[in-house]
Amino acid sequence: MNAGILLVNLGSPDSPSIPDVRHYLREFLMDGRVIDISWPLRALIVHGCVLPFRPKESAHAYQSVWTKEGSPLIATSKRVQSALHDRVNVPVALAMRYQNPSIEDALKSLVEQKVEHLFLIPLFPHYAMSSYETAVVCVREMLKKHAPHMTLTVQPPYYDEPDYTSALVASAEPYLSNGYDHLLFSFHGVPQRQIKKSDPTGCHCLKATNCCEVQSPAHATCYRAQCFKTVKAFVTKANIPGTKYSVAFQSRLGRDPWLAPSTEDELQRLALAGVKKLLVICPAFVADCLETIEEIGIRGRQTFLAAGGRDFTRIPCLNQHPLWITALEIMTNRFLKTCQPENCLAASRA
Repeated sequence: MNAGILLVNLGSPDSPSIPDVRHYLREFLMDGRVIDISWPLRALIVHGCVLPFRPKESAHAYQSVWTKEGSPLIATSKRVQSALHDRVNVPVALAMRYQNPSIEDALKSLVEQKVEHLFLIPLFPHYAMSSYETAVVCVREMLKKHAPHMTLTVQPPYYDEPDYTSALVASAEPYLSNGYDHLLFSFHGVPQRQIKKSDPTGCHCLKATNCCEVQSPAHATCYRAQCFKTVKAFVTKANIPGTKYSVAFQSRLGRDPWLAPSTEDELQRLALAGVKKLLVICPAFVADCLETIEEIGIRGRQTFLAAGGRDFTRIPCLNQHPLWITALEIMTNRFLKTCQPENCLAASRA
Protein backbone atom coordinates (compact mmCIF):
# COMPACT_ATOMS: atom_id res chain seq x y z
CA MET A 1 0.00 0.00 0.00
CA ASN A 2 1.66 3.22 -1.18
CA ALA A 3 -0.09 5.76 1.03
CA GLY A 4 0.88 9.32 1.85
CA ILE A 5 -0.35 12.20 3.99
CA LEU A 6 -0.77 15.83 2.97
CA LEU A 7 -1.21 18.55 5.58
CA VAL A 8 -2.56 21.84 4.22
CA ASN A 9 -2.75 25.15 6.04
CA LEU A 10 -3.64 28.63 4.80
CA GLY A 11 -0.27 30.20 4.04
CA SER A 12 1.91 33.23 4.56
CA PRO A 13 3.98 35.68 2.52
CA ASP A 14 7.49 34.52 1.64
CA SER A 15 8.80 37.47 3.61
CA PRO A 16 7.36 40.49 5.45
CA SER A 17 8.45 42.81 2.65
CA ILE A 18 5.76 44.92 0.99
CA PRO A 19 6.17 43.24 -2.45
CA ASP A 20 5.89 39.74 -0.97
CA VAL A 21 2.91 40.71 1.19
CA ARG A 22 1.23 42.27 -1.86
CA HIS A 23 1.80 39.07 -3.85
CA TYR A 24 0.33 36.97 -1.04
CA LEU A 25 -2.70 39.21 -0.58
CA ARG A 26 -3.39 39.19 -4.32
CA GLU A 27 -3.45 35.39 -4.46
CA PHE A 28 -5.45 35.07 -1.23
CA LEU A 29 -8.07 37.72 -1.89
CA MET A 30 -8.59 36.82 -5.54
CA ASP A 31 -9.74 33.36 -4.50
CA GLY A 32 -13.46 33.23 -5.26
CA ARG A 33 -14.10 31.30 -2.05
CA VAL A 34 -12.50 34.04 0.06
CA ILE A 35 -14.20 37.01 -1.56
CA ASP A 36 -17.16 35.19 -3.06
CA ILE A 37 -18.44 37.76 -5.51
CA SER A 38 -18.18 38.04 -9.30
CA TRP A 39 -14.65 38.08 -10.68
CA PRO A 40 -14.88 41.63 -12.17
CA LEU A 41 -16.13 43.11 -8.89
CA ARG A 42 -13.64 41.08 -6.87
CA ALA A 43 -10.79 42.27 -9.09
CA LEU A 44 -11.98 45.88 -8.78
CA ILE A 45 -12.03 45.66 -4.98
CA VAL A 46 -8.74 43.81 -4.62
CA HIS A 47 -6.73 45.76 -7.19
CA GLY A 48 -8.45 49.10 -6.75
CA CYS A 49 -9.15 49.29 -3.02
CA VAL A 50 -6.96 46.76 -1.19
CA LEU A 51 -3.62 46.28 -2.93
CA PRO A 52 -2.76 49.99 -3.27
CA PHE A 53 -2.96 50.47 0.52
CA ARG A 54 -3.19 47.25 2.54
CA PRO A 55 0.25 45.67 1.79
CA LYS A 56 2.16 48.38 3.65
CA GLU A 57 0.00 48.02 6.76
CA SER A 58 0.04 44.22 6.59
CA ALA A 59 3.80 44.15 6.02
CA HIS A 60 4.29 46.09 9.24
CA ALA A 61 2.06 43.56 11.05
CA TYR A 62 4.00 40.61 9.61
CA GLN A 63 7.28 42.22 10.63
CA SER A 64 6.05 42.32 14.21
CA VAL A 65 5.58 38.52 14.31
CA TRP A 66 8.37 37.32 11.97
CA THR A 67 10.96 35.03 13.54
CA LYS A 68 14.45 33.84 12.68
CA GLU A 69 12.75 30.78 11.16
CA GLY A 70 10.47 33.01 9.09
CA SER A 71 6.70 32.93 9.20
CA PRO A 72 5.54 31.49 12.55
CA LEU A 73 2.69 29.68 10.79
CA ILE A 74 4.99 27.90 8.36
CA ALA A 75 7.75 27.23 10.89
CA THR A 76 5.28 25.64 13.29
CA SER A 77 3.57 23.68 10.52
CA LYS A 78 6.94 22.23 9.47
CA ARG A 79 7.56 21.08 13.04
CA VAL A 80 4.13 19.45 13.09
CA GLN A 81 4.88 17.73 9.78
CA SER A 82 8.18 16.41 11.16
CA ALA A 83 6.60 15.24 14.41
CA LEU A 84 3.83 13.38 12.60
CA HIS A 85 6.30 11.84 10.16
CA ASP A 86 8.24 10.44 13.12
CA ARG A 87 5.10 8.63 14.32
CA VAL A 88 3.74 7.15 11.10
CA ASN A 89 5.29 4.88 8.53
CA VAL A 90 4.31 6.78 5.38
CA PRO A 91 5.43 10.00 3.68
CA VAL A 92 4.03 13.22 5.16
CA ALA A 93 4.01 16.35 3.02
CA LEU A 94 3.13 19.92 3.95
CA ALA A 95 1.60 22.59 1.75
CA MET A 96 -0.02 25.99 2.02
CA ARG A 97 -3.18 26.92 0.15
CA TYR A 98 -1.49 30.19 -0.82
CA GLN A 99 2.20 30.73 -1.56
CA ASN A 100 4.88 28.32 -0.34
CA PRO A 101 5.38 25.45 0.19
CA SER A 102 2.84 25.04 -2.60
CA ILE A 103 0.27 22.28 -3.02
CA GLU A 104 1.67 21.63 -6.50
CA ASP A 105 5.20 21.04 -5.22
CA ALA A 106 3.94 18.87 -2.35
CA LEU A 107 2.00 16.64 -4.73
CA LYS A 108 4.96 16.33 -7.08
CA SER A 109 7.08 15.22 -4.13
CA LEU A 110 4.51 12.59 -3.14
CA VAL A 111 4.35 11.33 -6.73
CA GLU A 112 8.15 10.95 -6.70
CA GLN A 113 7.76 8.89 -3.53
CA LYS A 114 5.36 6.56 -5.39
CA VAL A 115 2.33 7.54 -3.33
CA GLU A 116 -0.88 6.15 -4.83
CA HIS A 117 -3.38 6.72 -2.02
CA LEU A 118 -3.41 10.21 -0.53
CA PHE A 119 -4.92 11.25 2.78
CA LEU A 120 -5.54 15.00 3.00
CA ILE A 121 -5.77 16.60 6.43
CA PRO A 122 -6.86 20.24 6.09
CA LEU A 123 -5.43 22.04 9.12
CA PHE A 124 -8.79 23.72 9.69
CA PRO A 125 -10.98 22.06 12.35
CA HIS A 126 -14.15 23.70 11.01
CA TYR A 127 -15.79 23.74 7.60
CA ALA A 128 -15.68 27.12 5.87
CA MET A 129 -15.64 27.81 2.17
CA SER A 130 -12.77 30.29 2.64
CA SER A 131 -10.48 27.77 4.38
CA TYR A 132 -11.40 24.08 4.48
CA GLU A 133 -13.37 24.03 1.22
CA THR A 134 -10.90 26.01 -0.88
CA ALA A 135 -8.02 23.81 0.32
CA VAL A 136 -9.84 20.61 -0.62
CA VAL A 137 -10.92 21.97 -4.01
CA CYS A 138 -7.39 23.12 -4.82
CA VAL A 139 -5.89 19.73 -3.93
CA ARG A 140 -8.45 17.98 -6.13
CA GLU A 141 -7.65 20.29 -9.04
CA MET A 142 -3.91 19.81 -8.65
CA LEU A 143 -4.32 16.04 -8.46
CA LYS A 144 -6.18 16.04 -11.77
CA LYS A 145 -3.23 17.87 -13.29
CA HIS A 146 -0.27 16.14 -11.66
CA ALA A 147 -1.47 12.75 -10.35
CA PRO A 148 -4.76 11.66 -11.92
CA HIS A 149 -4.03 8.07 -10.87
CA MET A 150 -3.87 8.94 -7.16
CA THR A 151 -6.88 8.25 -4.95
CA LEU A 152 -7.88 10.90 -2.44
CA THR A 153 -9.43 10.58 1.00
CA VAL A 154 -10.20 13.79 2.90
CA GLN A 155 -10.34 14.11 6.68
CA PRO A 156 -13.75 15.57 7.59
CA PRO A 157 -13.88 18.62 9.89
CA TYR A 158 -12.90 17.53 13.39
CA TYR A 159 -14.29 20.46 15.38
CA ASP A 160 -15.70 18.28 18.18
CA GLU A 161 -13.71 15.07 17.84
CA PRO A 162 -12.57 13.91 21.31
CA ASP A 163 -8.87 13.81 20.36
CA TYR A 164 -8.92 17.38 19.06
CA THR A 165 -10.89 18.56 22.09
CA SER A 166 -8.52 16.81 24.49
CA ALA A 167 -5.52 18.44 22.84
CA LEU A 168 -7.19 21.85 22.92
CA VAL A 169 -8.09 21.60 26.60
CA ALA A 170 -4.67 20.23 27.54
CA SER A 171 -2.93 23.08 25.74
CA ALA A 172 -5.08 25.60 27.62
CA GLU A 173 -4.88 23.95 31.05
CA PRO A 174 -1.72 25.76 32.29
CA TYR A 175 -3.47 29.09 31.66
CA LEU A 176 -6.86 28.04 33.05
CA SER A 177 -5.22 26.77 36.23
CA ASN A 178 -3.76 30.21 36.96
CA GLY A 179 -7.24 31.63 37.45
CA TYR A 180 -9.20 34.05 35.31
CA ASP A 181 -12.32 36.18 35.31
CA HIS A 182 -13.45 35.25 31.81
CA LEU A 183 -12.47 33.05 28.85
CA LEU A 184 -13.14 34.42 25.37
CA PHE A 185 -13.29 32.07 22.40
CA SER A 186 -12.27 34.11 19.36
CA PHE A 187 -12.91 32.39 16.03
CA HIS A 188 -11.97 33.69 12.62
CA GLY A 189 -15.00 35.45 11.19
CA VAL A 190 -16.69 34.92 7.84
CA PRO A 191 -19.40 36.90 6.02
CA GLN A 192 -22.93 35.82 6.82
CA ARG A 193 -23.56 35.23 3.11
CA GLN A 194 -20.97 32.43 3.14
CA ILE A 195 -22.81 30.69 5.97
CA LYS A 196 -25.98 30.83 3.89
CA LYS A 197 -24.22 29.67 0.72
CA SER A 198 -22.84 26.63 2.53
CA ASP A 199 -26.31 25.59 3.72
CA PRO A 200 -27.37 22.66 1.48
CA THR A 201 -30.98 22.97 2.66
CA GLY A 202 -31.18 26.64 1.73
CA CYS A 203 -33.57 27.25 4.59
CA HIS A 204 -31.81 26.73 7.90
CA CYS A 205 -28.62 28.71 8.56
CA LEU A 206 -29.20 32.20 10.03
CA LYS A 207 -32.96 31.83 9.53
CA ALA A 208 -33.55 31.85 13.29
CA THR A 209 -31.56 33.06 16.29
CA ASN A 210 -31.19 29.48 17.57
CA CYS A 211 -30.48 27.80 14.21
CA CYS A 212 -27.19 26.35 15.47
CA GLU A 213 -29.03 24.64 18.35
CA VAL A 214 -31.60 22.93 16.11
CA GLN A 215 -30.28 19.76 14.48
CA SER A 216 -30.03 20.03 10.70
CA PRO A 217 -28.07 18.49 7.80
CA ALA A 218 -26.81 22.04 7.28
CA HIS A 219 -24.50 21.67 10.26
CA ALA A 220 -22.18 19.40 8.27
CA THR A 221 -21.00 22.49 6.38
CA CYS A 222 -21.98 25.26 8.80
CA TYR A 223 -18.94 27.06 10.19
CA ARG A 224 -20.93 28.88 12.87
CA ALA A 225 -22.62 25.76 14.22
CA GLN A 226 -19.30 23.91 14.28
CA CYS A 227 -17.61 26.74 16.19
CA PHE A 228 -20.31 26.56 18.85
CA LYS A 229 -19.91 22.78 19.05
CA THR A 230 -16.18 23.23 19.65
CA VAL A 231 -16.96 25.62 22.49
CA LYS A 232 -19.51 23.23 23.98
CA ALA A 233 -17.08 20.31 23.85
CA PHE A 234 -14.30 22.42 25.36
CA VAL A 235 -16.26 23.92 28.27
CA THR A 236 -17.78 20.53 29.09
CA LYS A 237 -14.40 18.81 29.26
CA ALA A 238 -12.71 21.71 31.07
CA ASN A 239 -15.66 22.36 33.43
CA ILE A 240 -15.97 26.04 32.51
CA PRO A 241 -19.02 27.68 34.11
CA GLY A 242 -21.51 29.18 31.67
CA THR A 243 -21.04 32.62 33.18
CA LYS A 244 -17.28 32.64 32.59
CA TYR A 245 -16.99 32.37 28.81
CA SER A 246 -18.27 33.95 25.61
CA VAL A 247 -17.76 33.62 21.85
CA ALA A 248 -16.73 36.21 19.26
CA PHE A 249 -15.47 36.39 15.67
CA GLN A 250 -12.40 38.29 14.47
CA SER A 251 -10.76 39.53 11.25
CA ARG A 252 -13.72 41.25 9.62
CA LEU A 253 -13.04 42.54 6.09
CA GLY A 254 -15.34 44.84 4.16
CA ARG A 255 -18.74 46.30 4.98
CA ASP A 256 -21.02 43.29 4.49
CA PRO A 257 -22.53 41.66 7.61
CA TRP A 258 -20.16 39.18 9.23
CA LEU A 259 -20.67 36.76 12.09
CA ALA A 260 -21.17 38.61 15.35
CA PRO A 261 -20.25 39.74 17.88
CA SER A 262 -16.89 40.94 16.67
CA THR A 263 -13.91 40.16 18.87
CA GLU A 264 -13.03 43.85 19.14
CA ASP A 265 -16.52 44.72 20.38
CA GLU A 266 -16.52 41.80 22.81
CA LEU A 267 -13.14 42.79 24.26
CA GLN A 268 -14.46 46.27 24.93
CA ARG A 269 -17.74 44.95 26.37
CA LEU A 270 -15.97 42.58 28.75
CA ALA A 271 -13.63 45.27 30.03
CA LEU A 272 -16.48 47.73 30.55
CA ALA A 273 -18.44 44.98 32.35
CA GLY A 274 -15.69 44.71 34.93
CA VAL A 275 -13.66 41.76 33.65
CA LYS A 276 -10.08 42.35 34.76
CA LYS A 277 -8.30 39.05 34.09
CA LEU A 278 -9.09 37.77 30.60
CA LEU A 279 -7.98 34.68 28.72
CA VAL A 280 -8.43 34.49 24.94
CA ILE A 281 -8.24 31.25 22.95
CA CYS A 282 -8.48 30.91 19.15
CA PRO A 283 -9.66 27.36 18.34
CA ALA A 284 -10.13 27.95 14.59
CA PHE A 285 -6.33 28.13 14.24
CA VAL A 286 -4.16 25.09 14.96
CA ALA A 287 -0.91 27.06 14.59
CA ASP A 288 -0.10 30.56 15.75
CA CYS A 289 -0.05 33.09 12.94
CA LEU A 290 -0.62 36.76 12.20
CA GLU A 291 -4.28 36.54 13.26
CA THR A 292 -3.45 35.12 16.68
CA ILE A 293 -0.10 36.71 17.53
CA GLU A 294 -0.63 40.21 16.15
CA GLU A 295 -4.39 40.68 15.82
CA ILE A 296 -5.25 39.11 19.18
CA GLY A 297 -2.00 39.14 21.14
CA ILE A 298 -1.03 42.73 20.31
CA ARG A 299 -4.03 44.71 19.04
CA GLY A 300 -6.58 42.73 21.03
CA ARG A 301 -4.59 43.28 24.20
CA GLN A 302 -4.45 47.01 23.52
CA THR A 303 -8.21 47.15 22.97
CA PHE A 304 -8.96 45.32 26.22
CA LEU A 305 -6.53 47.33 28.36
CA ALA A 306 -7.64 50.65 26.86
CA ALA A 307 -11.23 49.83 27.80
CA GLY A 308 -10.34 49.21 31.44
CA GLY A 309 -9.12 45.62 31.54
CA ARG A 310 -6.04 44.83 33.60
CA ASP A 311 -4.65 41.38 32.71
CA PHE A 312 -4.83 39.95 29.17
CA THR A 313 -3.46 36.52 28.25
CA ARG A 314 -3.59 34.93 24.83
CA ILE A 315 -3.56 31.15 25.03
CA PRO A 316 -1.24 29.83 22.30
CA CYS A 317 -2.64 27.62 19.56
CA LEU A 318 -2.11 23.87 19.53
CA ASN A 319 1.11 24.33 17.56
CA GLN A 320 3.17 21.15 18.13
CA HIS A 321 1.50 20.10 21.41
CA PRO A 322 2.04 16.35 21.87
CA LEU A 323 -1.68 15.61 22.10
CA TRP A 324 -2.30 17.49 18.85
CA ILE A 325 0.33 15.35 17.14
CA THR A 326 -1.42 12.34 18.68
CA ALA A 327 -4.75 13.50 17.24
CA LEU A 328 -3.17 13.77 13.77
CA GLU A 329 -1.58 10.35 14.25
CA ILE A 330 -4.97 8.85 15.13
CA MET A 331 -6.54 10.40 12.01
CA THR A 332 -3.70 8.98 9.92
CA ASN A 333 -3.86 5.49 11.42
CA ARG A 334 -7.63 5.44 10.94
CA PHE A 335 -7.06 6.12 7.26
CA LEU A 336 -4.29 3.56 6.96
CA LYS A 337 -6.45 0.86 8.54
CA THR A 338 -9.31 1.48 6.16
CA CYS A 339 -7.09 1.99 3.14
CA GLN A 340 -6.34 -1.63 2.44
CA PRO A 341 -5.82 -2.43 -1.24
CA GLU A 342 -9.38 -3.53 -1.83
CA ASN A 343 -10.80 -0.50 -0.02
CA CYS A 344 -8.51 2.02 -1.65
CA LEU A 345 -9.87 1.07 -5.03
CA ALA A 346 -13.19 2.45 -3.84
CA ALA A 347 -11.72 5.70 -2.55
CA SER A 348 -12.82 8.89 -4.25
CA ARG A 349 -10.65 9.82 -7.19
CA ALA A 350 -9.59 13.42 -7.68
